[in-house]
Amino acid sequence: MANFEYIALDARGEETTGTIQASDEADAISQLRKSGLYPTQVAAEGKGGVGGGAKRRAKKSQKSRTRSRSGKGGKIGTKVLMIFTRQLATLVDAGLPLLRGLTVLGGQEKNKVMARTINQLADSVQSGATFSESLGQHPRIFDKLYVNMVKAGELGGVLEIVLTRLAEYQEKAQKLKNRIVAAMVYPIIVIIIAIGILVFLMTVIVPKFESIFQEMLQGKPLPGITRFVINLSRGFQDNIIFIVAGCILAFVLWKVFSSTKGGRKSIDRMKLNMPLFGPVQLKSAISRFSRTLGTLVTSGVPILQALNITRDTAGNLVVAEAIDKVHEAVREGESVVAPLEASKVFPPMVISMVDVGEETGQLPDMLLKIADVYDDEVDNAVDAMTSMIEPIMIVMLALIVGTIVVALFMPMITIISEMNNQT
Repeated sequence: MANFEYIALDARGEETTGTIQASDEADAISQLRKSGLYPTQVAAEGKGGVGGGAKRRAKKSQKSRTRSRSGKGGKIGTKVLMIFTRQLATLVDAGLPLLRGLTVLGGQEKNKVMARTINQLADSVQSGATFSESLGQHPRIFDKLYVNMVKAGELGGVLEIVLTRLAEYQEKAQKLKNRIVAAMVYPIIVIIIAIGILVFLMTVIVPKFESIFQEMLQGKPLPGITRFVINLSRGFQDNIIFIVAGCILAFVLWKVFSSTKGGRKSIDRMKLNMPLFGPVQLKSAISRFSRTLGTLVTSGVPILQALNITRDTAGNLVVAEAIDKVHEAVREGESVVAPLEASKVFPPMVISMVDVGEETGQLPDMLLKIADVYDDEVDNAVDAMTSMIEPIMIVMLALIVGTIVVALFMPMITIISEMNNQT
């Protein structure tokens, strides 16, 4: 038996060092994993492997970070990152070394920011840093979820599998996002068109008809609905500056309110309870939570660290607070189910499936199944929302335009009648 020095991560993702007795390096790694640690470096005692290696790696990482900061920063689109992950996963799974795969992708990438980032990743890996450390130097592009999944893949020696899972996660998340955005486009376009038509009628058409009525009716009383529309048009024209200023002020106040924690929480809760849009928001949040946590745990990320990452990427403060309570419960050795049920956010079906997953020891697989189920639920909810929004928007637009048209043509009937009587 020999002594081996090690650097490892515990269940919370914190780095720890020490010495362990083992027959060889593989036995040392096996013992560390059985004790709940995730070794990042193991070397025979006295050979300078761990201590010196850690210092050299830190220096190289610092140099890489300096190079990264000195270069031009920038963010990239989700689609660009998704394509990069899928291509890298394919290359590594085919047996191509990581460094060679990065070099190939860096040479063919058309996006300048992404190409520069890939080349910096290749330089960092070549200098001795791990791939996860290299990714961590670009937080604007690679988030915590991305970095920690890659780190778990490196520790478990299954980087190609983790990259494939990460690519699938990004593709499904992007598909879900595109579905929701596509559903929102129609009502937004209709609202913009309705506002444009209303402004045009009130500022151009109604004033012209008002002058015609004054000239042709010669002071005769107008119908009540006509007077209402004309007064509304005058008020709109006389106060256009105040209306625009009020809209701008309301937008600024909304941004300020949403930037506070309390305001953000109120808005996120309102999103989940909105008619029509609320079910889509809730099901989307549940799908994101389940897929993120399931993918992280399946890839080997410790459960507490996975919950922290899931909370940070929840996209909704109400859901994030529920996940935070789950994190506290798990840290105390309790079940996941109780805080989920207490949050009043997750439906009974989700809680039941999580409970079954915990009881059978298949929680990660169950979470991914929940995500698949709720992806379909989001599709159905989006279809239902779209089918309901379309007639509602048409009726609203017809009521607005129809009211104005009726208000303008009722006096015209009186004018035409008088003209016929004169003849």
